[in-house]
Amino acid sequence: MIKRVYEGLVEEHLKQHRQMIFLSGPRQAGKTTTSLEASTEFPLHYYFNWDNDDHRSLLISGPHAIAKIAKLNELLKDLPVLVFDEIHKYRHWKRFLKGFFDSYEKKCRIIVTGSARLDIYKRGGDSLMGRYFLYRLHPLSVGEIIHPQLSKQEIQLPQKIEESDYEALFTYGGFPETYLKRSKTFFNHWKRLRTEQLFREDVRDLTRVQETSQLQLLAEILQEEATHALNQSDLAGKIKVSAPTLRRWVELLKNLYFCFTIQPWTKNISRSLLKEPKIFLWNWALVSDPGARFENFIASHLYKAVQFWTDRGLGEYNLYYLRDKDKREVDFLVTKDGKPWFLVEAKNGDTGISRWLYYFQEKLKVPHAFQVVSDLPYVDADCFQSKKPIRVPAKTFLSQLI
Repeated sequence: MIKRVYEGLVEEHLKQHRQMIFLSGPRQAGKTTTSLEASTEFPLHYYFNWDNDDHRSLLISGPHAIAKIAKLNELLKDLPVLVFDEIHKYRHWKRFLKGFFDSYEKKCRIIVTGSARLDIYKRGGDSLMGRYFLYRLHPLSVGEIIHPQLSKQEIQLPQKIEESDYEALFTYGGFPETYLKRSKTFFNHWKRLRTEQLFREDVRDLTRVQETSQLQLLAEILQEEATHALNQSDLAGKIKVSAPTLRRWVELLKNLYFCFTIQPWTKNISRSLLKEPKIFLWNWALVSDPGARFENFIASHLYKAVQFWTDRGLGEYNLYYLRDKDKREVDFLVTKDGKPWFLVEAKNGDTGISRWLYYFQEKLKVPHAFQVVSDLPYVDADCFQSKKPIRVPAKTFLSQLI
């Protein structure tokens, strides 16, 4: 067990808001554990899992069957917390939740978890808009390991992570079980099982894709292409599908939390790239090349940060990369409320500061610019105090994020 910052986020929501919590994220990232840990902080709590035969029968019976189990039609001192796990696998899950929420919103609090992206299944039926807040749960990160307490500030004071914890996180990824086990043989077993679950269960249960072998080939290619710009026409040729099919399959792998993409920033940049997103994996431990893994490692931390800050209600945050047609490039740009906030160049080695950090900081008027270096020792200093491009240890920089 390891304490997650999302537990505090869920507890805070349950105390302050009437809307359902939609807790989405990759399979085995900790959604169920987080929802159960948070719900047990309240006197009355119930758990319903679509994959449990008895629970499935109750859910199919409708909202009133669940209400009877949770005694929602009786006088209760405390509001019960109800957790619905993997309910998106139910064909009529939106209709069920809408009916349940509209009937019992004043008598309980509701958490809905799912390993597919709950925010994308909105086709047809009644909309759930206004009835839920979405929280996107990511694997563990340096910042969450160090300070899992909930904070109202985006940037934390730096704090040193144990070297063994950092190495385990980088080597085995941020999924709690592999991070805690720290075993190569366990990781290999876990990786194989997770691949089977993705292509034999999730794809089968949630999509109409029949060509699972080609889809799996695409996933294998994306592992090798991680951190590079996505050439969709080239990839379509490699796996022998049309370009539109390739685009749908990439979106499918994103929706199933295998990978994510980062778009280029185009505002105020002449001769900027207008397309070609970069591809990254949710599990950076699948990336074999050390340099690419480190860049994916940084990308995953930044992606988690911008989504957490946005879901927390601190503002609107986004992650981009910078590249123009003259091949000037910076790995990452984080924006806050539509304005550039800080630049990040990831370097798997001790080199001089990239000249393009200076170029784009001046051109875009970015407050901060960091060259984050993998092998520099931790420094106990706030890198966000600097207004000029600086080299900063990864252990310092990442400790100041979520």
